[in-house]
Amino acid sequence: MTATTSPGGRLASLAAKIDARTPAHRERAIDGLRAIALLAVPLGHWLLGGFTLGDDGALRNASPLSSFGFLAPMSWVLQMLGIFFLVGGYASALSLSRHTGSTAHWIRRRLARLGRPVIGVTAVWAALIAALSAAGVPETTLRTGSTLVIQPLWFVGVYAVITALTPLCVRAARALGPWSAAPLLGSVAVVDFLRYGPWADSAPSWLSLLNLLPGWLFAYQLGTAWAGGRLTRRHARILLIGGTALFAALLLLFHYPASMVGVPGEARTNSHPPSLLVLALAAAQSGAAILLRDRITRLLARPALWAPVVIINLSAMTILCWHQTAMLAAAVPASFTTPLAGLTTAPDSLGWILARIAWLPVFALLLTLIGRYARVLESPWPSDTTAARARRAGAGVLAACFTAFALGLS
Repeated sequence: MTATTSPGGRLASLAAKIDARTPAHRERAIDGLRAIALLAVPLGHWLLGGFTLGDDGALRNASPLSSFGFLAPMSWVLQMLGIFFLVGGYASALSLSRHTGSTAHWIRRRLARLGRPVIGVTAVWAALIAALSAAGVPETTLRTGSTLVIQPLWFVGVYAVITALTPLCVRAARALGPWSAAPLLGSVAVVDFLRYGPWADSAPSWLSLLNLLPGWLFAYQLGTAWAGGRLTRRHARILLIGGTALFAALLLLFHYPASMVGVPGEARTNSHPPSLLVLALAAAQSGAAILLRDRITRLLARPALWAPVVIINLSAMTILCWHQTAMLAAAVPASFTTPLAGLTTAPDSLGWILARIAWLPVFALLLTLIGRYARVLESPWPSDTTAARARRAGAGVLAACFTAFALGLS
């Protein structure tokens, strides 16, 4: 068998074709950073989320962070939403500047691209809930699964709102450059001061929600300034050093929770909604990403490295929407057998960690298989006929029913 007909040869040929079809003006570093941030989402959920199998045969959520606090620094690496919002702001600002139609049309088109896969996954899961219930899967397992599926979708909702604000972000970046993100940082700092200060016991429960928009808009605003050429390498160094210093101070002096994700039983969480620690990490990550841009671009000039980046970016919404389903596709059938280490056993031992790492390729394979069929849900909906409108309405009803079930409203 010749090299050109071997699997390695075919992969090399495919990588070369992808590289040859890439426009010269393509921002390879931006795509590379997005791919890294995308992969961190399933990897983080698969590593830092687990199950326990009760005597009733039902799966319940559990986290290794409850037993192993020393794993918290892993969440600093896997929490890369700051990078995702940074490159999102960069890409959106460039896309808007190149758009020839109205701003409203640009926003509608971007939101449709985000909304279709979300409606798709929730509609499919509404049907799955009914089918699995009829097959004898315990309701507790179904609620555990639905919670996991809907968990990453809050991110898509926040990202959609921020995307709609892109024209305002661009104008702010033109006027103030990277300093346009400073009021967002200040806003989160004030809210944290109010909810974590000496008067925290009397602070209203809704106060933390004020951090939701500015907390995630921070890195996006930096991205729009970067796209406009207003965020220089000097600014990037300030972000890296300042963000790292603030991160350390918040951990060591102000005793913020070390984990960037929620830990069962902990009264405080950094990410829901984002605390000042999240913004400090996003600032440091953004500074590092900007400083490494040229090096990343050179690396991705190699077809073998560039091809996976293209594939991951083309599957972005599929990865976000379906990666929890991939883990559940292994765990739910396993819940009917004897407990399997790293899958349906409690995440309370070092053996569980090693076993979970061994399960990662299985989850990745299941996600690949699911994605092969789920990607069609990202495609534009059929033309505006009566039948097409009926299908869209039906999908919307199913999606609403699943959301209500996942949120415990049914």
